[in-house]
Amino acid sequence: MAVLGSMARVLDTLIGPGVMLLYPLYSSMRAIESPSTLDDQQWLTYWVLYSFMTLFELSFYRILAWFPIWPYMKLVFCIWLVLPMFNGAAFIYENYVRQYVKQIGSYGGFNKYPDEQKKVLQMISLDARKSVERYIDRYGPDAFERVIKVAEKEARKH
Repeated sequence: MAVLGSMARVLDTLIGPGVMLLYPLYSSMRAIESPSTLDDQQWLTYWVLYSFMTLFELSFYRILAWFPIWPYMKLVFCIWLVLPMFNGAAFIYENYVRQYVKQIGSYGGFNKYPDEQKKVLQMISLDARKSVERYIDRYGPDAFERVIKVAEKEARKH
């Protein structure tokens, strides 16, 4: 039994940092460079959840010291969050976090724009979004509508 306990401690010490820090760090850097926002959602949500877990541990370390299984529970939870076959962080975002973000209403500063313009702003990248917002602030929403109509006409031609 002592051998199993020693192996579990070694696995926790070796696998824990790899699963909870190294792999997410590598994947986050890849997500930054990829054009897709789906992987950004996965990894940003992971880091937020990991931060909450760390704050929880720091706040309740005296209580958690009484639960020797806690590090293993954390490891299993982080494996679920991280592994691509589960994408647990994206699951949590889609099923729990997103509904609260949408309820806030002013998220992203989109409240001042009509619904049609909000949809367009949410689909484009952050850099392009900032440029569009500056354009709307400078020339007004009607000018932005004209730009969209011209772009739609151009897209239909091709």
